[in-house]
Amino acid sequence: MIAVLASIFFVLIWSTGFIVARAMVPHAAPELILAIRLTLSTLLLFGAALYARQALPRGRRLGLHLAAGAMLHGIYLTLSWWALNNGMPAGIMALLGALQPLMVAVGSVAFLGDRLAGRAWGGLAIAIVGAGCVLLPAIERSGAGSITIWPALAGMVAVLGMAGGTLIQRGEIAGDGIAISGAVQNAGGALVALAATLLVGDYRWDGSPMLWIGLGWAVLGLSAAGLSLLVWLVRHQGPTRMSMLLLTVPPLAAIEAWLLFGERLGSVQMLGFALALGGVMLGRSTRPARSREIAEPA
Repeated sequence: MIAVLASIFFVLIWSTGFIVARAMVPHAAPELILAIRLTLSTLLLFGAALYARQALPRGRRLGLHLAAGAMLHGIYLTLSWWALNNGMPAGIMALLGALQPLMVAVGSVAFLGDRLAGRAWGGLAIAIVGAGCVLLPAIERSGAGSITIWPALAGMVAVLGMAGGTLIQRGEIAGDGIAISGAVQNAGGALVALAATLLVGDYRWDGSPMLWIGLGWAVLGLSAAGLSLLVWLVRHQGPTRMSMLLLTVPPLAAIEAWLLFGERLGSVQMLGFALALGGVMLGRSTRPARSREIAEPA
């Protein structure tokens, strides 16, 4: 029951990332938003870790946490937001993101020794088709012919970064507490976002109420709660089963955009939502065999 509730809350929280980005970017530079968001999230989670008396990882484990955070929070968020801000259509970026669970599945088999049943591969394929159906109208409106090479490369590297950061969670760092793991990993992401801010040199920040509201939710909801749930789910269910949940995010985000911004939902999108949900349920109905047990988080 705890795992089911954690999965539901994770998907609900993660889907709001599309909405928050859309609301905040007109009011501030994307790289600056992410640098502030990840820095504040680091401080918040460090405070939680101190309260819970969770020890700071050292040596190799500290480096792995920083690398996971740099990939999962820094590279993924910074490059994907940069791509969107420089001409990458949101529908195309979301479709690239829908391929991340497939990358994680292949990586978990190749590098972590997981063995996935045919049902899991079939569910993954159905869910990817469903996500594509949901995103099809946005892709048709924007088209792919106008995408230049740099936003396209940034989008692909962003998705690879998220896949790599997800896989690292299943290694030797899996025994560290969730709060201290989140704090160090957000710090790794913050370093990437700060470097990107200095490199781009855009410090636009208009201080509007929408910007502050979005920042508050991005810190408390997306970075603190959402990413902590992501790490917990990877450790308890494996990277592939967790990543499959991400395929329900585009359909849910489309429904949220319909409710908040009046965007239309067609029959193809509704069919895609059903396929994505059914595929995820099918793929997650079997637990992958693992070559070794993962220590419970402290």
